[in-house]
Amino acid sequence: MDDRWSRISSTNNQVWWESLSGVGERRFGRSASSKNTVKLYAMTCGWLSADIGMMLGRAEGHIHFPIPAYLIEHPKGCVLFDTGMHPDCQHDPHQRLGEMANMFHVDFRPGEEIKSRLEQLDIDPASIKHVINSHLHFDHTGGNELVPNAKIIIQRREWEAGRIPELMEANGYNATDYDHGHLIQQVEGEYDLFDDGSIVTIPTFGHTPGHQSLRVSLDGGDIILAADACYLRETIEDLHLPKLVYSREEMIESLLTLRRLRSRGARIFYGHDPRFWKQVPQAPLEIK
Repeated sequence: MDDRWSRISSTNNQVWWESLSGVGERRFGRSASSKNTVKLYAMTCGWLSADIGMMLGRAEGHIHFPIPAYLIEHPKGCVLFDTGMHPDCQHDPHQRLGEMANMFHVDFRPGEEIKSRLEQLDIDPASIKHVINSHLHFDHTGGNELVPNAKIIIQRREWEAGRIPELMEANGYNATDYDHGHLIQQVEGEYDLFDDGSIVTIPTFGHTPGHQSLRVSLDGGDIILAADACYLRETIEDLHLPKLVYSREEMIESLLTLRRLRSRGARIFYGHDPRFWKQVPQAPLEIK
């Protein structure tokens, strides 16, 4: 494993986390003291293991990493940011993922899929009106099928790439994950979902042609759900890119964008960082 990766101590990570705004202890519920309050909840929808070089180019070893999805409770309805893997991956990942399954070990159990995660919070998956997908990879859109009535919010560049066979092959897309007849809203650049500044997409191209992150404005400040624009803490600290990316130049620019947002006080939630994820409260606990 890369020496720099191994030197990121849990102590340093804890100091970093404690420097952020407080982590909420309030549990999920719609009885907010202010009807305008936006709340954020993290859910773990399985784990994957892979060669760490997939996330940190030239590094050696393996990494066991979480598959996050997020629930945002807004006065106008509940929103998901990504939906994790399809439950078929629990039983026969090779059948579902094809050759992609040779790159990962799937650790994904019944009850961890997005449908079950929502039901554990007494939310009917059919009631979800919006899903914001960071991009079209199987571990971010595999659960879209389980929220059948949602409108999908995605960057135009990403959706178009997911319809072109050459780009689908080059980026590891499988239409089985995302082509389920949902209403698709293709956006370009920043998009304010409810026109109130609380949930805003941020274009972070590079990992894929049209990757996007999400800014969620909470009472405690802004949180950036980076998704795969920033796999790990080391990705942004050292600009240490994965082995394979769609555009290295665009990914560097996206990381610099995330750095600028961080310098203004935003908290970055990395896409698949296992050490960071240990510090993130899981639903029904609220992130503040």
